Amino acid sequence: MLRSEINACIEHAKELYASIAFKLPEWAHYSPAQWEAEPDLAKWCRNHQMGWDVTDYGEGNFEKRGLILFCLRNGILRQPGEVPYAEKIMIVGENQECPWHYHKVKMEDIIVRGGGNLVIELCNLTEDGQMDRENEVRVRTDGKLNILPAGGKVVLEPGQSVTLPRTLIHRFYGEEGKGPVIVGEVSQVNDDLTDNYFFDCDARFTKIEEDVAPIHPLWNELPSS
Repeated sequence: MLRSEINACIEHAKELYASIAFKLPEWAHYSPAQWEAEPDLAKWCRNHQMGWDVTDYGEGNFEKRGLILFCLRNGILRQPGEVPYAEKIMIVGENQECPWHYHKVKMEDIIVRGGGNLVIELCNLTEDGQMDRENEVRVRTDGKLNILPAGGKVVLEPGQSVTLPRTLIHRFYGEEGKGPVIVGEVSQVNDDLTDNYFFDCDARFTKIEEDVAPIHPLWNELPSS
């Protein structure tokens, strides 16, 4: 992606978060220079994978496959003394897919905080690590049990949520005609480096072409020392 595209995504996200009065931490608005002046905070956020994240999954077609994320809090996986939870706020466009994947460690609630509707499709994981195209899926939305066919979907409106247990394969996208979706995630510790298992995408992180200066660095671009 072009850096100018990433900048525009972040500005778009900030506008949508503000539209539902969702307040980001002060450092969400830091420039690269401000981060350089806060080395301890920068190192903490980088180590905890906290901050801005914009991805096209390595495919160069953000409108089709992409996601804007901001991680507000997070622990470090398998490190004693760390908090055991994480929280994210995301933007999902109409028909913009987060592709099929699952997590081995993380359990999560996906919550629609505002905007349009979120469509989530679900499959079980077979013993040999494949997508189960035959057996029914059991998943709870706001505590209510849903029994779905393999590949079945739930549609979440603002205020609704789904609980995704470990190894439940899922993909999601904004419902057509409903506008962008503001999506929250409350989960166990999130580790995007080791606990994402994708089926049909090239990469979790985006290759960036620097056509302009960044307005805010992504979390993995924060100074580490």
